[in-house]
Amino acid sequence: MAGVDRVTGRPLANLASAFQSVEVILSTRLGERVMRREFGGGMAELLGRLVTPQLFVAFQTLIATAIDLWEPRFAVRRIVATGSVDGIRLGQVSFAIEVDYRPRGHLGDDRVERVMSFGLAFGQGRARVIA
Repeated sequence: MAGVDRVTGRPLANLASAFQSVEVILSTRLGERVMRREFGGGMAELLGRLVTPQLFVAFQTLIATAIDLWEPRFAVRRIVATGSVDGIRLGQVSFAIEVDYRPRGHLGDDRVERVMSFGLAFGQGRARVIA
């Protein structure tokens, strides 16, 4: 066990705990946490803006920075925006994220177990990991 599911209270495996952590990080607005105002991803501040190539770059930069700062079990390699043109017009943007998975990164051990990919979708102001 590496964590606890924030909805059910059940134990989570290490990888599932890391995915949940990414969701929490990217769903938290900067300044939202009273005792740790710098925590979060800054994603909500960009939602609802006109979709431009510069906005995609900003999203990619914020995602990579937030994961690198707050989730030591992942080291981001690459982030690619995915989705159809029609979906993007409707505001349905998702990202494919390639990371180095370091299961003991939160303990200071930076050894990479494997390279893996997962999806990330945004909806209703929340991030959702698609494993």
